[in-house]
Amino acid sequence: MKWILLVGHGSRDDEGNEEFREFVRRLVRQTSYPISSCFLEFAEPDVEQGLAECVRAGATDIVVVPVILLAASHVKWEIPELIDQARTRYPGIFIRYGRPVGLHPRIVDLLVSRFYQIIEGVEDLSDTAIVLMGRGSSDPDANGDLYKLARILWERTRVMTVETCFTGITDPRLPEGVRRAARLGARRIVVVPYFLFTGVLIKRMTDLLQELAGQYPGIVLSMAEYFGFHEVLAQVVGDRIEEAIRGQAAMTCDLCRYRLALVEQGG
Repeated sequence: MKWILLVGHGSRDDEGNEEFREFVRRLVRQTSYPISSCFLEFAEPDVEQGLAECVRAGATDIVVVPVILLAASHVKWEIPELIDQARTRYPGIFIRYGRPVGLHPRIVDLLVSRFYQIIEGVEDLSDTAIVLMGRGSSDPDANGDLYKLARILWERTRVMTVETCFTGITDPRLPEGVRRAARLGARRIVVVPYFLFTGVLIKRMTDLLQELAGQYPGIVLSMAEYFGFHEVLAQVVGDRIEEAIRGQAAMTCDLCRYRLALVEQGG
């Protein structure tokens, strides 16, 4: 029996964990496969427990999909290691591994829509800046993906500038991202979080942005919504599940406009 195991990052803030659980419950209603969930850290069940629960439920073919935005150490090393251990523990069970959410074209659409929701129909964006905010990682490749996403976001919105910042681990941080945008002359700065659900970091950055607003009295500072239960996110995770089931090799150019044109033409 095929079984889907969705892996969330986990948060010290249980509100964020519950949002992930609710996201999974909603996804269950949209798919024909049984789905379970687990967490990397800060909450239970963990990945090892999640795999064990799938086996106890009668799964013979487990598809593990990380509901995580970028492929840093958790996705590249920790989850694969846990899967390898499970393959040894359950030799009769087929376990396969899917891709994270990543730089999916629909995720860019979702970021753009979150930005336009917050500016409420403002047409002249010549003095508007976006600060794209990611979690931050010790993996330079994952951090580099956020910069790539920032460039694509600028191409889609044509705001004055798109600056990039991180909530931790690496620089620049949120104050520096806002400072850069202000120095370039922005009169409106929208922080767009590249985050799935709420949690300690989102709440901390919301408070920090309120503090920064006092330092820039002539600039309108605001923060867009994180992804949450948006249908687009459900579609993207659904795509990751299906491609893992089909065993399709992942391309590294999903966001290339020429690649998208080929897909639209059936290529």
